Amino acid sequence: MPILRLLSRRASRPALWPLALAVSIGTLPPQHAVASPADRVTPVVTAVRNAAPAVVNIQGQKSVTDPLVAGRAAPASREVNGMGTGVVIDSRGYILTNFHVVDGVRQINVTLDGGQAYVAQLVANDRETDLAVIRIKTPQPLPTIHIGTSQDLMTGETVIALGNAYGYEHTVTSGIISALHRNVQVNETQQYLDLIQTDASINPGNSGGPLMNLDGDMIGLNVAVRAGAQGIGFAIPVDKAVEVATRMIKVEKLESYWHGITPLAADGPTGPVTIARIERDSPAEISGLQRGDLLEQIGTTAIDRPLDVERALLGRRAGERVPVLVQRDGQQVALDMIVAAKPGPGRSRVAESNSQLGPFQQATWDAFGLTLEPVSKSTLTDRGLPLDGGMRVVSVKPGSSASTQGVVAGDILVQIHRWYTTSEEDVQFILNRADAVAKLGPVRFDIVRGGERFFGQLALSTSGGETTRR
Repeated sequence: MPILRLLSRRASRPALWPLALAVSIGTLPPQHAVASPADRVTPVVTAVRNAAPAVVNIQGQKSVTDPLVAGRAAPASREVNGMGTGVVIDSRGYILTNFHVVDGVRQINVTLDGGQAYVAQLVANDRETDLAVIRIKTPQPLPTIHIGTSQDLMTGETVIALGNAYGYEHTVTSGIISALHRNVQVNETQQYLDLIQTDASINPGNSGGPLMNLDGDMIGLNVAVRAGAQGIGFAIPVDKAVEVATRMIKVEKLESYWHGITPLAADGPTGPVTIARIERDSPAEISGLQRGDLLEQIGTTAIDRPLDVERALLGRRAGERVPVLVQRDGQQVALDMIVAAKPGPGRSRVAESNSQLGPFQQATWDAFGLTLEPVSKSTLTDRGLPLDGGMRVVSVKPGSSASTQGVVAGDILVQIHRWYTTSEEDVQFILNRADAVAKLGPVRFDIVRGGERFFGQLALSTSGGETTRR
């Protein structure tokens, strides 16, 4: 209404219009150039665009018990809705978040940046650091967060928080690092040590989301906010979070397999990754890996940090051959590592399988580097293989010719040289001619694994000691 009245007053004085118009034209400033969207893309915008596809929203419901009050016979329980955030650390759907986000939740609902919804399973958790790994299974690989380091953070540098603040999905806030190495006591049972303090707005629902630098690298995992304060939020340094995540997803813990490698990022959290230790009789030792090797690649996974070693071996099958690329004495070396079952506590796989060998098993152990047991014809015909039987591999001698060729427990030996191995008698026939066969050098052997037939070159030993290497 005031504008309309003003315009009405101007309309009652038509004689002033030409003068006012002339003055306006004469004093018009130069036209202001309008910036295009591309010109407005700041480092913050770029960082958020790159990270957002790897950030997920987490929601769930759980029961909480109210304290006992006067006049009520027992504490009452009620349903509450929880929310939080997570970051994808492996394209197969492994997500890192805070444990308090998923603790006690009956169904963990995860929503991706594109709106797709999945139900997650809790994989592992660490109460002391309040971290957890959950997993969703998706038809396509997921984009992963770019992990930086918290080793070189600077007080005052710009940071960005991304998360599900108060249920508002993918909320972006920015600020600075206010302080480093903060210790925060949340309650009588939970204390956080060595946190990053930031004034980037962090609210309920941001827990488990990334704190990023201007390069878009995750440098922390948002975890807590000071109640009643403004601009006092906290994040777990990413180096600590990744170290804990590595322990939580170890294949030895999750899948009862082992590799025997103790990886170490000697020059910092982002590598290169050195083999600091190799366990005796482990798949790593058997494959020829050595202490001091620099790990470059396992399978198709580039090794930039110890976490990648576990990621590269998750989901493998016992007996699976995994290519490993290392740097040794300035030279690139390619090896194969065979995934193996975890041995029992305090016993090597060799001791576990061969503590009491009979004469036949001892003979095959010495000559072939294998202990064997017969399997029936039906076992093979059920797999679609027209064979009269075979010898199942019970154990493999570390460092033997069979081991270097990739033979693993569970394989079925069906032929050595030109002789079939359908029974103990067939194998004994070969053992009786071991001296003559050994003079031929490595001879062909055939095994059945699953429903397929494979072959390799086996060097027999007649000394009763270690079988010879190829």
